[in-house]
Amino acid sequence: MATTLPIPKTVTTVLKPQKSDLGWTRPDHKTGIVDWLTTTDHKKIGIMYGCFALFFLIVGGIEALMIRIQLAVPQNSFVSATTYNQLFTMHGTTMIFLAVMPINAAFFNFIMPLQIGARDVAFPRMNTFGLWTLLAGGIILNISWFFQFANAFGWFVPADGRLEIAPAGGWFGYAPLSATKYTGIGTNFWILGLQVLGISSLAGSFNFIVTIINMRAPGMKMMRLPVFTWMTLITSFLLIFALPAIAVALAELQFDRYFNTNFFKVEMGGQPILWQHLFWIFGHPEVYILILPTMGIVSEILPTFSKRPLFGYPIIVFSGAVIGFLGFAVWSHHMFATGLGKYATAAFSLLTMAIAVPTGVKIFNWIGTLWGGRITFTLPMIYSLAFVWMFMMGGFSGIMHSSAPADAQQTDSYFVIAHFHYVLIGGALLSIIAGLYYWFPKVTGKMMNLKMGKWYAFMIIAGLNVTFFPMHWLGLNGMPRRTHTYQAGFGWENWNLVCSVGAMVLGVGIFLVVLDVFISAKRGKPAPQDPWDGRTLEWTTSNPPPHYNFARTPIVKGKDSFFIHKYGEPKDKIEFEEEGSHGIHMPSNSWMPMISGICFTIFGVALAVMPSGVIPGMGWLAVVTLFGACIPLFLWALEGPGGYHLHPKKDNNLATNS
Repeated sequence: MATTLPIPKTVTTVLKPQKSDLGWTRPDHKTGIVDWLTTTDHKKIGIMYGCFALFFLIVGGIEALMIRIQLAVPQNSFVSATTYNQLFTMHGTTMIFLAVMPINAAFFNFIMPLQIGARDVAFPRMNTFGLWTLLAGGIILNISWFFQFANAFGWFVPADGRLEIAPAGGWFGYAPLSATKYTGIGTNFWILGLQVLGISSLAGSFNFIVTIINMRAPGMKMMRLPVFTWMTLITSFLLIFALPAIAVALAELQFDRYFNTNFFKVEMGGQPILWQHLFWIFGHPEVYILILPTMGIVSEILPTFSKRPLFGYPIIVFSGAVIGFLGFAVWSHHMFATGLGKYATAAFSLLTMAIAVPTGVKIFNWIGTLWGGRITFTLPMIYSLAFVWMFMMGGFSGIMHSSAPADAQQTDSYFVIAHFHYVLIGGALLSIIAGLYYWFPKVTGKMMNLKMGKWYAFMIIAGLNVTFFPMHWLGLNGMPRRTHTYQAGFGWENWNLVCSVGAMVLGVGIFLVVLDVFISAKRGKPAPQDPWDGRTLEWTTSNPPPHYNFARTPIVKGKDSFFIHKYGEPKDKIEFEEEGSHGIHMPSNSWMPMISGICFTIFGVALAVMPSGVIPGMGWLAVVTLFGACIPLFLWALEGPGGYHLHPKKDNNLATNS
């Protein structure tokens, strides 16, 4: 029978807002919208990351459904060729940079500090800054649609007469097609949006690395970390090493477009192939930036609902690190059709085969965890099992691409579309939904609708396969990707219609899950203290956790610390440090990160619009707002750390079984 010890109440020594070192009143102890806009609490920041990500997931999904409507029948005129290019460009960019990456960051923010026994991340205001620069990048990218609509009504007509105001050069932005000769100001929005999003990712990555290395609870050795926390650490290093490559590529493309330099202009001696190298040096590690966190989620869920420890924990951790390392060594398998030469092609073919080995090791370890376990088919478990199989489907077709002759036949065909959607939807999205169901009680204190959720799961898994499996046949039958229409008589009509119907089912299923998230957060049933019989430290706190996370710092005795606390020997039970006389120091809220994010937004939009010549003064506005974005970063250093102290009672917050 589950029992819950009382949650400690707190007494705050500072009950009114403090003054910063600059003499300004800090926005502490506020409620409502002011608290959310200025918060430095990692949990609230994680919730906002998740809300923004779910919104952009719906936006990217609508773009995908419009693509499938266009391709449902031959020679359809639902959208024009230009609009189709914009749709697949923004769909890919939105799903990768504004949906999957931010929702992973939401889990990093909320769950990781709880798993290591920390009270917050290392740099709370930097954490808030990362949130607002994420939103800034998303607005810069998507506001281009509003300018596109304005162009349709004749309200915004660039001087060069180009109609593609929203990005239309693909999520990969291949040069020289991204030059001003071929694309309009939409590419400017794309460049600046991604640069600002890169700032957000770097801010978060440095923060997570420092937090994991420096802020672990006593006894939480590195080889006692939950696998999800390990994947957070590895992913953060991948971002730090991968983002500079695309930052350089985007800066060079921006110089070509704004200052007429010659990095990628063939007629001036530039090398478009340089773009592909720089982009894919980032782009292939990006695949693992998306996937490794979801592997961490599944590695938490499978042991919980198998009632067994994770099989081969050290090998799982090591294989994650090997995947991250080899991810930087396989980028040119995206470029087999460019004529790399036989030696480079052979090398990258072998490395592409090699990276399948640590991925296969993870899969066998997951199977080993399930083998002989007492499996309960809860919704998190159903989605996790679906992840394993669907990700294997994407992996099998990925191994095929390690063969350069096969890749030459399949590249730029719908076979590749099938491959990476099995990886990113069958892999990333299914495990993200598993994580939503698994940690939703921890985040909100409520349960999602588990009865209807099984129907949603059926819709999503069935819709995924009906949509993307026939694309393998379409690709092998010669249908090229990135084409807005096709002639009848090639044998593509029936399968395209099937894919479009499947996409509708998949889209409705995802929408219903997202809707259930918000409905359950408001009206869901109260969650038990330990709803899944959890294994890791986050389940020792209340649902949702208090502002300070832990009344006293836990002392960890082993891996799966909460599980061994409940079922292990008395010597393995979690203990707690004595409370110091100073209490718990909590960081102050700050307006500075949000102000900086607003200025970055205006800067990006102004600089993107400036070459159109439609709105005067955009260059000066960009200069002013760039300084405006930097000034708050200096002011938050000058305002001082601030903060206040809490004194919780000495209850230990543990949910125990007796």
